[in-house]
Amino acid sequence: MDFKDKVVVVTGGAKGIGKCICDEFQQAGATICMVDLQDNPYFVGDIANPKILEDFADKVIRENDKVDFLINNAIPLMKGIHDCSYEEFEYAQRVGVTAPFYLTKLFLPHFAQGASIINISSSRDRMSQPQTESYTAAKGGIAALTHALAMSLAGKVRVNSISPGWIDVDYNKYSGSDRRQHPADRVGNPLDIANMVLFLCSDKASFITGENICIDGGMTKQMIYHGDNGWSLEK
Repeated sequence: MDFKDKVVVVTGGAKGIGKCICDEFQQAGATICMVDLQDNPYFVGDIANPKILEDFADKVIRENDKVDFLINNAIPLMKGIHDCSYEEFEYAQRVGVTAPFYLTKLFLPHFAQGASIINISSSRDRMSQPQTESYTAAKGGIAALTHALAMSLAGKVRVNSISPGWIDVDYNKYSGSDRRQHPADRVGNPLDIANMVLFLCSDKASFITGENICIDGGMTKQMIYHGDNGWSLEK
């Protein structure tokens, strides 16, 4: 896919899935504007802070005059009900839900024709482990925000979300029950997500909006009981 002259905004683009998304877009000819807490070549800052979002958006528009694709990828804090404070829970929602909403609002007058927003949710928007409330709530929120924005921006911007399952950002290979619990017969890697992001931003996906696409190798579809796929019950 050719994204020459396209301007791509990515939050949390310095490492992991976000970096892979940036790399793939860059190889396809796009201009990358990223924001991350970690050191990166474009903009360093905490997107939980509205002033950071405003300054970042101002820089993007000042330098490019448009946005073609907004990828809300930054990872919210993961803490559970036992040890997560009010402030920490609220912080996770600001990173995971409020920042995507506010960036969309800031860029709204500047989205180019054919623009697309991709929100990175998680398979945790439909399943959970104990002590993950702050992260899970944020991922559920961004999945719901996706279809709300798709309706509000109908005819101007397509809005979709992706829910990754187990994605190993170090591209490790797994065997045994870790692999067999995935009907696709492997654990995922960042390219599995980046490939879908690029597809959803392309003209090939022009009839897709308001959707959440779970990319988890089938993991959330498979029921696992004691003795299945090498798993055993521990008490």
